[in-house]
Amino acid sequence: MSEVVTLGEAMACLRADGPINLGGGAHISVAGAEANVAIGLARLGHGVSFAGAVGPDRLGDLVRRTLRAEGVAVGALRTDPAPTGIVVFEQRMTGVTRVDYHRRASAGGTLSAGDVESAFALHPSPPRVLHVTGVTPALGPGPAQAVQAAVRLARSAGARVCLDVNHRARLWSESTARRTLTALAVQADIVVASEEELPLTGAGGGEAELVAGLLAAGVSEVVVKRGAAGASVVTTRETLHLPARPVTAVDPIGAGDAFVAGYLSGVLDGLPAAARLARGVTTGAFAVACHGDWEGLPTRSELDMLDLPDGSAVR
Repeated sequence: MSEVVTLGEAMACLRADGPINLGGGAHISVAGAEANVAIGLARLGHGVSFAGAVGPDRLGDLVRRTLRAEGVAVGALRTDPAPTGIVVFEQRMTGVTRVDYHRRASAGGTLSAGDVESAFALHPSPPRVLHVTGVTPALGPGPAQAVQAAVRLARSAGARVCLDVNHRARLWSESTARRTLTALAVQADIVVASEEELPLTGAGGGEAELVAGLLAAGVSEVVVKRGAAGASVVTTRETLHLPARPVTAVDPIGAGDAFVAGYLSGVLDGLPAAARLARGVTTGAFAVACHGDWEGLPTRSELDMLDLPDGSAVR
């Protein structure tokens, strides 16, 4: 049984060993915001189903195999005639990464409302949470309709909807993003955004006004990711903030997705807001401290490892 359903674009990922223009080697893996969250939740022991599309190629096989190996249900991951998309990461220096997408006319952009309806039909009972991001509706009309259909089905089934704004400025104009994301945000139960992304969820004003507007529209909790400064959550009853966990930063890519996985895990476990935030900043720290979008994400038994002193050996 899937506690969580998510949908989006899962891609093959090439991580260059050095500057790409000099040639050299690269590590092949899998990436995609929603796929990262799905893997993070599965490692924490939750049932997760991923809906999407990959190509009839070896890279599509890699995506499917990786998700399945990580415990993510892939019954709703369709094979499309279009090729699997590719994202290339070049860590130019510590803390600075170039990201180059090769997704035009790729399988991920063929996601449709029919895929989502098929995904929900696979489950005898509805999920507890639907997780969507602002990346998917930016991919085109079909993916945008898929997100809207997913939200509609989730709400009709009584599932909670989590929207991570996750804005990609290169995919669409700010005006289109604001219009689409504002409409999605007011249908969500949980809205997650960075400080820079929050203005895309409302009509204007500062952070306090934007958060108040979302809560007044029916959102139950607004979570603000603040990077190295930690994260905050605001509900109608309380406002809480936690600093980031201190770790040596190796690779910042995927930290936001890791945070969302931890936070949603806390939601599924019925934890209070402070404990949900604590789990989110913990999983985010694991991501920052390791190379890769999701490779370093913790299992449930590893959540306490950040509390160990330097030089500890876990035997």
